Amino acid sequence: MTPSTLLHGLLPFEHEPYFNFADPAVAAAQKAAYAKARADYAGKTFPLLMDGKKVQGDGTFTVTNPATGEKLWSFQNATAAQLNEAVAAANKAFEGWRFSDPLQRAAIFLRAAQLVRARRMELNAVMSLENGKNWAEADGEIAECVDHFEVFARETLKWAEGKPVYPMSDEHVTTVYEPLGVVAVISPWNYPSAIPLGMSLGALAAGNTVVWKPASETPLSSWLLIRLLFEAGLPRDTIQFLTGADDVLGDPLVDHKDVRMVAFTGSREIGCRIYERAAKVQPGQKFLKRVIAEMGGKDPTVVCADADLDAAAAGIVAATYGYSGQKCSACSRVVAEESIYDALLEKVKTLTEALKLGLPEDNAAVGPVIHAGSADRIRQYIENGKKTARLVTGGTEAQVQGSGEAQANYIPPTIFADVDAKDPLFQEEIFGPVLAFAKAKDWRHAIDLANDSDYGLTAAFYSRDPHKLAEARRLMHVGNLYLNRKCTGALSGTHAFGGYGMSGTNAKVGGPDYLFWFLQTKTVAQKY
Repeated sequence: MTPSTLLHGLLPFEHEPYFNFADPAVAAAQKAAYAKARADYAGKTFPLLMDGKKVQGDGTFTVTNPATGEKLWSFQNATAAQLNEAVAAANKAFEGWRFSDPLQRAAIFLRAAQLVRARRMELNAVMSLENGKNWAEADGEIAECVDHFEVFARETLKWAEGKPVYPMSDEHVTTVYEPLGVVAVISPWNYPSAIPLGMSLGALAAGNTVVWKPASETPLSSWLLIRLLFEAGLPRDTIQFLTGADDVLGDPLVDHKDVRMVAFTGSREIGCRIYERAAKVQPGQKFLKRVIAEMGGKDPTVVCADADLDAAAAGIVAATYGYSGQKCSACSRVVAEESIYDALLEKVKTLTEALKLGLPEDNAAVGPVIHAGSADRIRQYIENGKKTARLVTGGTEAQVQGSGEAQANYIPPTIFADVDAKDPLFQEEIFGPVLAFAKAKDWRHAIDLANDSDYGLTAAFYSRDPHKLAEARRLMHVGNLYLNRKCTGALSGTHAFGGYGMSGTNAKVGGPDYLFWFLQTKTVAQKY
């Protein structure tokens, strides 16, 4: 069977449906999953995974629930020597995995999708406990993991076919794609399952091996997915799983002479640091490193005078405050034409004030931010914003019953109006539940203001006018533009995700070109 035969034999791809938590039986099952997650994992210490073996590090660290301060589980602190051992093991495994049958890779991914479907509620609960997502946000991410497995299985088969070339009469010429080597995957806490999985599947689907370094806030969400991949048949030496301190697993991993590529999602500061360091050829290094970096956004929503204001307001609130604004795609700026500015602001204010803060485990609309350091940084933006703009609602203080030690991690949904385009509220990524409203003279001025950013990840544009929609398509400088819908909620396989400018390298995960980032092209010509 050829890859194309299997590809054509697969059922048409469909996105994994979300759970209906309005159904009491579904809600009860999700609540029970929290109890099961605690019974199965609370208080346990988890190993590193190296060369197919469970390995202990040099001491451990404890993962804490940001909503309650509850001590959850512990992971290892890998040593510098273990980092070198992991890269060496990945390099050794590459010599076998690079020649693995693409049909085998696709079959493993399809089996893994089935395993994730069977354990979605458990994975939802673990993620919620680690990073404070409510049920809907966690379920959306785990559903995306299922989609990733299905999409990457199909992409594996497509790229295995190579690409046709223009023929010659006296030569047989082929263009094929080969893997690179060891890929370091460095991932954030806000999407601890879907983001590292997407980057790792890109590497594995292409025939590379992976050193997987998760965020220290959310390691179990990654560890469980890796175990499911192994259960699905992935050779256990193809992923090395390392946890621990950034000074041990950060720069040294990026700099390592045998790491062929770095796939990173996180802050602009760290992304730029990785990009710079990876450009330096280390002693003994025989290649130029490739880097994928997704580094955040300052995502605008433009609302024209002719727009459906109710739809725009609902989209703005959902995109701004989902997961307390801790998404690189979150709406953080609204640019509205002056004729409808006040009316839209009032609608957004009303919807925002209806949102309830509370525990993610209770499926509250708005939960905590990830930790006290993040909360302090967001509060400083709010306090500074009170001096430069008009506070409409929210602020710095929030009372959430039952949040225990983590009370300080809760910040109410906040809106500032009449924000100047040069204000940090308008220009800087806050990564929290803070929204800036700015007034535009007309819809073209609104596009200009929306484009006034170092970033270029997502944007939304609301209008009923086909000409304005066409101009937005042409002029708005972002990697993901959404017309008459919210700027969050990209679906793998459909909304290829990645941005312009300082949002990163524009590697579009879940899209038809993504695997090319993990491959190199070989042309072979044979004389007749």
